[in-house]
Amino acid sequence: MQKRFQIVSLLFCISLFACDLDDDDNEIELFGPSEEGSTLIFGHFFGFCIGESCIEIFKLQNGLLFEDSLDLYPNSSSPYDGEYTVLSNEKYQIANDLFLSFPTELLDETDTIIGAPDAADGGGIYIEVIQGGKRRYWLIDQMKNNIPEYLHPFIDDVNNTIQQLQ
Repeated sequence: MQKRFQIVSLLFCISLFACDLDDDDNEIELFGPSEEGSTLIFGHFFGFCIGESCIEIFKLQNGLLFEDSLDLYPNSSSPYDGEYTVLSNEKYQIANDLFLSFPTELLDETDTIIGAPDAADGGGIYIEVIQGGKRRYWLIDQMKNNIPEYLHPFIDDVNNTIQQLQ
């Protein structure tokens, strides 16, 4: 009887650790910029603005930095589909730390809109992660009092990076 209890206990423990109880198709575990297949798309957009710098979208992927040439205003109904051209390694070096400063708490957000991006003419930030065939994106308010505090340093990093790339 005791041997049977030990076997059942052992099988229970094995099954407990073998099962993945979190089977969320939207879950993405972010990994670093050198990992193959990981992509971080980032940028800013301003609706009441004139000039080329009103919409700037960039893509970090496989050790390269790309810039979007379409400069279309992102929308909340679908991810941004840009046309990208590769930039210099010097510019990649400016942007590559964004992958490392990405707040993993963002992956827990269920809404694609955080705050009220560009509602008060304050602009918005576009962030997208593509990994393992999964694509998640967010439009984030630039006004810090409208967004969670964990995003503040990352939004600053994105804005500083875009400024340095221009």
